[in-house]
Amino acid sequence: MMKFAKKKTTETKIYKEIWKVLIVDDEKEVHNITKSVLKDFVFEHKKLDFLSAYNGKEAIEILQKHTDIAVVFLDVVMETDDAGLIVAQKIREELNNTKIRIILRTGQPGLAPEKDVILNYDINDYKEKTELSSIKLFSSLVSAIRSYRDLSIIEQNKIGLKKIISASRTIFQIHSLNLFVEGVLAQLVSILNLNHEPGNIKASDAFFAILDNDKNENKFKLLATAGKFKDNDNFNVITPEALSLLDEAFISKKSFFKDDVYVGFFSTGKNNDLFLYIEGCRELSQLDKDFIGIFSNDILVAYENIHLHNEIIQTQKELIARLGSVVENRSQEVANHVNRVAKISYFLAINYGLDQEEAKRLEMASPMHDIGKVAIPDNILLKPARLTDEEYEIIKTHSEIGYNILECGKREILQTASIIAYEHHEKWDGSGYPRGLKGEQIHIYGRITAIADVFDALTYKRVYKEAWPFQKAFEFIKEQRGKHFDPKLVDIFLEDSDTIKSICNLE
Repeated sequence: MMKFAKKKTTETKIYKEIWKVLIVDDEKEVHNITKSVLKDFVFEHKKLDFLSAYNGKEAIEILQKHTDIAVVFLDVVMETDDAGLIVAQKIREELNNTKIRIILRTGQPGLAPEKDVILNYDINDYKEKTELSSIKLFSSLVSAIRSYRDLSIIEQNKIGLKKIISASRTIFQIHSLNLFVEGVLAQLVSILNLNHEPGNIKASDAFFAILDNDKNENKFKLLATAGKFKDNDNFNVITPEALSLLDEAFISKKSFFKDDVYVGFFSTGKNNDLFLYIEGCRELSQLDKDFIGIFSNDILVAYENIHLHNEIIQTQKELIARLGSVVENRSQEVANHVNRVAKISYFLAINYGLDQEEAKRLEMASPMHDIGKVAIPDNILLKPARLTDEEYEIIKTHSEIGYNILECGKREILQTASIIAYEHHEKWDGSGYPRGLKGEQIHIYGRITAIADVFDALTYKRVYKEAWPFQKAFEFIKEQRGKHFDPKLVDIFLEDSDTIKSICNLE
């Protein structure tokens, strides 16, 4: 009994996958004989699963339902003299199935001459029923399944490579590190499940980690998780088994498959190597493993691009903030004014409905709103007393000066800054400067920065005024709804006073 049980377990393991074969013939005995002759057929550890149809209509219905049939034994003469030929034609032209191998069988070769059939129909073999001995039937089937297998591999390669190209394009478009690592996991799981039924592969149990060895601490930090790792209550805990494999990859500086796991090693050359860890790889085919290798080659390049992009953005942001601070320091005003204006502008932009990218660009550009003041004489800019009408007209020119400084820039951030510099002193009712724009004629960037700039200027001391209490400045913004400021933006501003207080460090 024990020996029988062991044999059964082994057989189940070997034959858990099958080749589907469709028999199309109007004679039931042909079905029985074919199944009997081929009942012990095994090719590449897969047995046969037979499907039966007794006329052309049934055959097409089965083929529409089962798109993974490898071979069809197709009788020519059934309900009509050319029923089988019509089925063969529909398989190729209507069902667009080019992989299935068609073995045409006929008991009446005179009705379908072999030469004409081979020339006019996309079939793979032609046999008279009288010549189909068990050996010839076996040989024909092996040849047909080999062809089907090879075509399937080619198709899987094409689909897989298209998926890899699409996945690579996706991750190359991402500029956020967090979104990048999450995207890599999602794309890999998608690629690996191309040729598997849902649930047959556990490769969604994965994580992306970074090793920060700047301080020789060699600590792994999880960046993104999937599957069982995502469900882990303690996000920063890596199992001892996984940690051992990560150490092995770090020492060898190589990616590898080991037992059930794939570990991808990506050296950035900047003391923070990346590691991709995927469980559930034992059942992966060599094709799946090749897909992982191909896709992994793009991961490091994409990661480096993200760092380069972020470094450029941070450099631009720092330069703009410093230029904005130069103006503020020159006028002996609070240097942090530009930073607070930037944060308030971002808050208003997001709540107004601008997307994340545009809101961040506005946040980065808004510190340049008063860049034109570099051209205003000190005796006017630093005057502690009230300005004369003539002096006021001079200081108003800073908007157009700032615009002229920035508008020649080709980068989006400089174009955004030029709009802000030009329009942040325009007023909703049209009484502002330099052009007297009204309502939505004023760009949303100018309308947003106007509230942020005025509020912060009111709540902090300047050379010409003392700081206003928060509530007084808050009431002023409310009073200027529909006059100085866009009513919708004022409503957003007033709805969350706690956030505004926090940004401006006010009690």
